[in-house]
Amino acid sequence: MSARPRLLIIKTSSLGDVVHALPVVSDIAAAGRDWEIDWTCEEAFADIPALHPGIARVIPCAIRRWRQAWWSAQTREEAGRFKAALRAHSYDVVLDLQGLLKSAWIARAARGVRHGYDWGSAREPLATLAYDVRHAVAREVHAIARNRQLAAATLGYALDGAPRYGVAVPAAEPPAALPYAVALHATSRADKLWPEADWRTLLAHLAGRGLRIVLPWGSAHERARSERLAAGLVRVAVPPRMSPRELAGLFSAARVVIGVDTGLLHLAVAAGAPALALFGPTNPVLTGVQGEKASARNLGGNGVAPDAAQAIAAVEGLLAAGAGLPAIPVVAP
Repeated sequence: MSARPRLLIIKTSSLGDVVHALPVVSDIAAAGRDWEIDWTCEEAFADIPALHPGIARVIPCAIRRWRQAWWSAQTREEAGRFKAALRAHSYDVVLDLQGLLKSAWIARAARGVRHGYDWGSAREPLATLAYDVRHAVAREVHAIARNRQLAAATLGYALDGAPRYGVAVPAAEPPAALPYAVALHATSRADKLWPEADWRTLLAHLAGRGLRIVLPWGSAHERARSERLAAGLVRVAVPPRMSPRELAGLFSAARVVIGVDTGLLHLAVAAGAPALALFGPTNPVLTGVQGEKASARNLGGNGVAPDAAQAIAAVEGLLAAGAGLPAIPVVAP
């Protein structure tokens, strides 16, 4: 019996981009292709592809950290170990879903036939010089669709149906009694933040509905914002810092997850949570949430941010869509 063909997926960052690539693995399985699939991504996000049972091995890299001291002995040593892990197998296909110079560097380091976007499709066209085979994919479509189309063109199968994230979410002990909502206020860009006054109005409404509220954080200033938002409100929890794997478990049991344009909200959708995305300057057509197991809605975008009243109405719609779930108890203030 011949060995299974090997595929290396390159999608290093950011968190949301890694989540957007997960449906590729599900598509390959749905097409009846029995590939052994490895994935390389930034060390901070290695938990995410590992959630998909179709991934055999995750190979972490640390390009974000290495480029701060590229010529240091420690960086050279770590990069050398990464290249050795990357080259431990020869791949039938090396698929760069990122289309950046940094991902093209990884593609060149790997052993196998390299596929990626063509010059007109890649975000950084010079990256295409690293590929053996190049594919045209429309740029003005959702990021999930771009990943799926590139993989389908590379491996020669037809796409069928909506994206399936396919993750196996670990059970988690929630930091608040059920039922609960999760609010993701943090994002990588200051212009994508939602006003704290609007957050407090929304959180007070949810608490008044009998929902507990969890406010995750990832840095000291994000924790300070969580604590500000929680101040004076009942039934609000600010948990210890959680890993992406732990957060996936938290999201999977939430009644609703509300967030700004952040990668963690896409992880919540992949974990099966009803989700509301609050957009401001960015375009939800290209990076909005797309649900699979539950409802997902995008609000605002292209320079127009929603207000608290609009967010409350949208959340109420998501809660009503989950009417088959156990009722939210009435609790005294």
